[in-house]
Amino acid sequence: MNELPTPTFPLSPSMLPRGSLHRSDAQPGPSHAAAAGGISVAWARHQDEVREAQRLRFDVFAGEMGARLTTPIEGHDIDLFDDFCEHLLVRDAASGQVVGTYRVLTPAQARRVGSTYSDTEFDLTRLRSLRERMVELGRSCVHAEHRQGGVILALWGALAEFMVRNKLDTMIGCASIPMLSGGVVSGDVAASIWRQLSATHLAPIEYQVRPRLPLPVEQLDSHLQVEPPALIKGYLRLGARVLGAPAWDPDFNTADLPMLMRIADLPPRYRRHFLGAA
Repeated sequence: MNELPTPTFPLSPSMLPRGSLHRSDAQPGPSHAAAAGGISVAWARHQDEVREAQRLRFDVFAGEMGARLTTPIEGHDIDLFDDFCEHLLVRDAASGQVVGTYRVLTPAQARRVGSTYSDTEFDLTRLRSLRERMVELGRSCVHAEHRQGGVILALWGALAEFMVRNKLDTMIGCASIPMLSGGVVSGDVAASIWRQLSATHLAPIEYQVRPRLPLPVEQLDSHLQVEPPALIKGYLRLGARVLGAPAWDPDFNTADLPMLMRIADLPPRYRRHFLGAA
């Protein structure tokens, strides 16, 4: 599996998200959309743009991963958290098509909806001291024809700017490992990735969490020589930590690893690239 490239392209200003904590007079910061790569990044401004993200999510999760989605609108991935989230979109500059997306649940909106999506998969009791400045990232996906690294780097740049502007410092989320391989559903790959990462990237005990529906890793072959998915490898290069053993999500055909990233842990080269900071 190929590594994501070292960021080298210039980025241009992204738009402010609806419902964000930004002041109305806030000026654009150093995190931007990747014009040089033929893509642009912006926050969804209205429902039609959110629907574009939901269609991409459906195509990737149901069409490619075989997820069983219960949705009120055919061909869209929609759940109860969507209306409370900000939705970040990357578009192909030539076609205008949405080719990448993330959704972001802020602390204020998490209080309104009553939890985060991660709370439904893990007991996050040990993270309670972080919640006031913690956002949840979720539903990340990139169109199959745009998975060379530029799209995800553009998304990360806009996310970093959002965090710093709103004085937020912690990001959590569920990083998925597909369990469908060669037409067969198996947890061996996920168990092997968990074994590797638990030895090298496990968070301190005070931040570790427990899955509500654990993947039965002790019953699986955890000694396969496999690499984590590219997105997880990217998170780890940004200083992310794994918070505990994977949960099993049978609807999405995935094993989900709980992960935490903090702005303070960004390596210097990514801090310079995303934030213009030394």
